[in-house]
Amino acid sequence: MCLGIPGRILSVHDDAGLRMATVDFGGVRREVCLEYTPGASVGAYVIVHVGFAITTVDEQEAQRTLDVLRAMGDAVAGELGEPLPAGDDARMRLSRDTALSGPGPTARPEEGRSAP
Repeated sequence: MCLGIPGRILSVHDDAGLRMATVDFGGVRREVCLEYTPGASVGAYVIVHVGFAITTVDEQEAQRTLDVLRAMGDAVAGELGEPLPAGDDARMRLSRDTALSGPGPTARPEEGRSAP
């Protein structure tokens, strides 16, 4: 099964000419390629599939999707390599991070780019 998992961009950096980010998936952090979402920046929520951010979403949609994925348990662990933390813990962590860095931009799907 292949999943697109929402996460919040914590930092953006260049890695050998590729635009990369550290993304928090409700407590699990991974490096993600941002080449398909050039408008995504720190604080934005992105949907990630096989290590590539393929579109941006707003925070509410990201939270709803994470709640559904938590209910799927093993599928998410297979995609991220570990299960998502419990909903309340992750929500508190994301809310704290948002309060510290400000809300992410209102996100729209990127236009004119194809996903992997």
